[in-house]
Amino acid sequence: MTIKLPSIGFGTYLIANNQLEHCIPVVLKAGYRHIDTAQVYQNEEGVGKALYKALRDQGLTREEIFITTKVYTGNQNRGQSPMTYLETLSSIESSLEKLHLDYIDLYLIHAPFCKNERVDQWRAMIELKNLGKAKSVGVSNYNQIHIEEIKQAGLPIPDANQIELHPWSQKTDLVSYLQRNTIPIIAFSSLAPLSNWRSQKGEKSSKSKQMKIDGEDPNSPFKLIAKKYGVSEAQVLLKWALQHKYAIIPKSSKHHRIKQNINLDSFVINSKDMETLSSLHRSDGGLAWPEGDPTLLD
Repeated sequence: MTIKLPSIGFGTYLIANNQLEHCIPVVLKAGYRHIDTAQVYQNEEGVGKALYKALRDQGLTREEIFITTKVYTGNQNRGQSPMTYLETLSSIESSLEKLHLDYIDLYLIHAPFCKNERVDQWRAMIELKNLGKAKSVGVSNYNQIHIEEIKQAGLPIPDANQIELHPWSQKTDLVSYLQRNTIPIIAFSSLAPLSNWRSQKGEKSSKSKQMKIDGEDPNSPFKLIAKKYGVSEAQVLLKWALQHKYAIIPKSSKHHRIKQNINLDSFVINSKDMETLSSLHRSDGGLAWPEGDPTLLD
């Protein structure tokens, strides 16, 4: 099944419930039709409340909006028990209630931490799709090994995989595998190379001091290419992803950036500049997870 996944969505990680009340109306007016959240973000309630009001105020229907949320199925390294089949099956109920929805457009397993329970958890996801509680089901932070487990169990493969992708972490082998298996790719943390990415107190990542210095360099490739095209560095990074055919979910609580991040049709990065950006790869391990990129797990 090919899902009707909007190419540009709005990410909500680290945006508080009370902020979403002001962000979501701006997001929809700007033209976003995909909103991405997760149970561990603890903001599904804010998304749901703001979305309910904004749809009514702007004359939009539920069917025009694509909602992604994620179930965090446990992580023993954090002292969390892995979810069972039944727990995974029932996990969607709290999301539906908080989001004020009858169904989720795309329901994802947030990460592949539960090695011995992953297949059973995926069986539950398939059942949620069969029940109509999720139109599509997928995974996040899964690599080839994790998806091959699903195939070997004789189960349908994910409808999408959401992974960290940007010029510093390109995951070319995983991307090729997903493309060969026609699994749509959603890129998160597209803006990780920027100096202001997760720069506020309490915003954690595995970004090194040197990476932060590199991001501030006035002669960084991102700054030079942005200047050449008359756009922001963020727009360059997002356009790079779109030109690779990845869906994107940029996050910002600033209204002018929300509008800027979807305004990507005015320029095309030429092949030479795309090659320059692609030459900046540092590691398949991304920066978003402080303890390390889950796609590197077996």
